[in-house]
Amino acid sequence: MKFTYSNPTVIHFGQGMISAIAKAIDPAKKVLVIYGGGSIKSNGVYDQVAAALSGHKWMEFSGVEPNPTVETLDQAVALIRKEGLDYILAVGGGSVIDGSKYVAAAACYEGDGWDILLGKHRVKQALPLGAVLTLPATGSESNGGAVITRKSTREKLFFSSNAVFPRFAVLDPDVIKSLPERQVANGLVDAFVHVCEQYLTYPVQGWVQDGFAETLLRNLVNLALQFKQRDNDVWRANFMWTANQALNGLIGAGVPQDWATHMIGHEITAAYGIDHARTLAIVLPSLLRNQLENKKVKLAQMGRAVFDLAPDVGLAQRTVDAIENLFRSLGVPVRLSEAGVSGPEAPELIAAGIEKHGMAKLGEKSAITPAVVRDIVAAAA
Repeated sequence: MKFTYSNPTVIHFGQGMISAIAKAIDPAKKVLVIYGGGSIKSNGVYDQVAAALSGHKWMEFSGVEPNPTVETLDQAVALIRKEGLDYILAVGGGSVIDGSKYVAAAACYEGDGWDILLGKHRVKQALPLGAVLTLPATGSESNGGAVITRKSTREKLFFSSNAVFPRFAVLDPDVIKSLPERQVANGLVDAFVHVCEQYLTYPVQGWVQDGFAETLLRNLVNLALQFKQRDNDVWRANFMWTANQALNGLIGAGVPQDWATHMIGHEITAAYGIDHARTLAIVLPSLLRNQLENKKVKLAQMGRAVFDLAPDVGLAQRTVDAIENLFRSLGVPVRLSEAGVSGPEAPELIAAGIEKHGMAKLGEKSAITPAVVRDIVAAAA
């Protein structure tokens, strides 16, 4: 177990902490505030951000989509260059923060920004970035990864760089109060699958990582069980902090990771426009059943530690069933047909996308080929 771990993002957590922006950003910086569809103007977040930035020079850029597109984000890059802006404040969920990471990197690159997603340009320099989280889910507020879509070609790709780690992130649980039920349920699923991608592999005696991952999974199960009673400060605070810890790099340090569910899910979103978290709920149970032999030891461990299932020869399979039932309890589809996708073309289409993007051997044991992807998607129909 060898690794180097660092998380440079300063977290300002708690009610009213949006005011911390005032001191977190140098007043000499010219700030671009990036946000999505405008809900921050109806829930009070925008006003709090504006008050915190009252001593700064700043502009705003809105309209970042739930699956941020390079076509929209390149407009923000152009604005930065035109106005000489030199700091980005992302105000939103994972999509806005991911998109802002792309903008921060592309603004420091003279070529086509999509080169970053294609791996033609490795990001070593980016504008400084801060974040105000409005939807717990992705952990993007304190990691260096981002997923960006190119609408014109229906591609959804990932990049990561230490250069785009947010310098700080504000996590105020009060912002969850105004979120629609669908978004909160999606956030729970997203965070749950993030932990599974780093935990459901094979044993390597990473006691700290396993123990921390199991605590996060139990938290998320409890949050799901209390979903109908979620309108309280304790629920909101624990959801926001758990989702952050699910993907800040710690539980994945020094242990094998999977991420095949995410790669397949990205292709489904690109092809059919299904919410990211919902593609994960559709893919994960099918993938786990397909890879049951490779993952049965950790699945059994999860069944005992997270779902309190009795040990027997079928424990791994019953753990997959418990995961699927958890997603169902949140009203999230676990089949493509439940998400409105019908017809026989999906398995071939998704497998072709995986192959096109050079992902010929996915999973912690490189066992998930495009042919296996086809089987996984077919079983999730």
